[in-house]
Amino acid sequence: MSQSKKLPHYSMYINGEFVDATKNKLFSINPHTGAPWATFATSKAKDIETAVVAARRSLDRGMWAEMLPTSRGKLLFKLADLIEEHSALIGEIETNDSGKLLAETVIQTKYVADYYRYYAGLADKIEGATLPIDKPDMHVFTTNEPIGIVAAVVPWNAQMFLTATKLAPALAAGCAVILKASEIAPCALLYFAKLIHAAGFPKGVVSVVTGDASDCAIPLTTHPDIDRIAFTGGPDTAKQIIINSAENFAVTTLELGGKSPILVFEDANIESAVNGIIAGNYGASGQSCVAGSRVIVHRTIKQKLIAKLIEKVNLINVGSPTNAKTHVGPLCTEQQITLIETTLEDAKLQGAKILFGGKRKDVEGYYFEPTLVDCHDDSIATLKVEMFGPVMSMLSFNEEQEAIDLANNTDYGLGSGVFTENLARAHRVSKKIRAGICWINSYRAISPIAPFGGYKRSGYAREAGLQAINDYLRTKTTWINVSSEPMANPFVMR
Repeated sequence: MSQSKKLPHYSMYINGEFVDATKNKLFSINPHTGAPWATFATSKAKDIETAVVAARRSLDRGMWAEMLPTSRGKLLFKLADLIEEHSALIGEIETNDSGKLLAETVIQTKYVADYYRYYAGLADKIEGATLPIDKPDMHVFTTNEPIGIVAAVVPWNAQMFLTATKLAPALAAGCAVILKASEIAPCALLYFAKLIHAAGFPKGVVSVVTGDASDCAIPLTTHPDIDRIAFTGGPDTAKQIIINSAENFAVTTLELGGKSPILVFEDANIESAVNGIIAGNYGASGQSCVAGSRVIVHRTIKQKLIAKLIEKVNLINVGSPTNAKTHVGPLCTEQQITLIETTLEDAKLQGAKILFGGKRKDVEGYYFEPTLVDCHDDSIATLKVEMFGPVMSMLSFNEEQEAIDLANNTDYGLGSGVFTENLARAHRVSKKIRAGICWINSYRAISPIAPFGGYKRSGYAREAGLQAINDYLRTKTTWINVSSEPMANPFVMR
């Protein structure tokens, strides 16, 4: 306990106030050192109840309920400016918390501000319609209203980005949001709550909580007053979220993981393809839901591509995430390394070959070497298991349809990549890949303008883009009798 007093502490944010733990405080572990670097408050069920009651109050009466859409947009613009202003500090906190490279956390946080600006501009563009109804004595119109209280459940990886894709459209629509940060690495979002407070959002509109399943996630997602659940995470937790939503019939959207394919055809620019493969597998230390961990390469260029890949991987610096020269940092948890080691052992028993990497670094912290697994067929374990680490698996193909079949032979369908100089092939192949995103001659690009989401076990949510705001709205239809005559026979439907 004496150690915890020396560490920075992060409180939850509930009903416009920063509150400490009603349960024991937890330590946040720095993945670079494997040692505690901060403490944070965690919730109990009564904290969730307080947050939900405050959210409902903000929607039913007071400033937020009466605020014009343009004014909501102005608050979002202010929040965006604060995020940009505090991006260096938020990036530092996220790096200490999750091990993600400081260079990436700072740049990504700055860019996340544009997501809030995008939806700030949409806040007063939400329109209804006057309907050309088929009854001469009726005037009928629709209005779009906020769906209500949103439970936004966010994982530890890319947390500022994955928060923005939920919080920004929800607030633009006029909802109240209870943001549940991952208990693995919540400190960046707990600090972010200070910016929400500083931006001037009314009490109860946004609360930021964290904690385990029994004291936080379950009371939140089963609460009868929750109207929508926006979840990003793994399929197993998603199943429980769906079960929980049966308690309140909340509209639920899921953005889950993936085992994304990268297809490299014989005419591809090898330099570009290798850079895309590295970005898709070793960027963010492989801790990305769109990691392109299944590389499917034309047999005639396989050895050439591997040679270029080895050349570039030999230049990768694995080390401290705060060092500007580092390319691959630590993994967030020890459990990820254990899963990778187990899966690699299974793959070797199946006949796969480790061409480079394949083991943890002999240093303190949670480091694993960039790894390439050569697979003789698509039954190999590393092609099936989402390991969330710097491990890619490679398959080869001869014909275009074979490549498409290999790409689609997965339970997932989030991201995909195609490297080819043939534009007709790029269109043809991308259309046939069962994935929500396809990058052509690029990889791992995002924008607030472009929808993000998948198929199959990757979930069905679409976050970002114009349509995302509709997920946080409900349509109301209003009928007005404009006849001067009394209402007709009440026993006949009109």
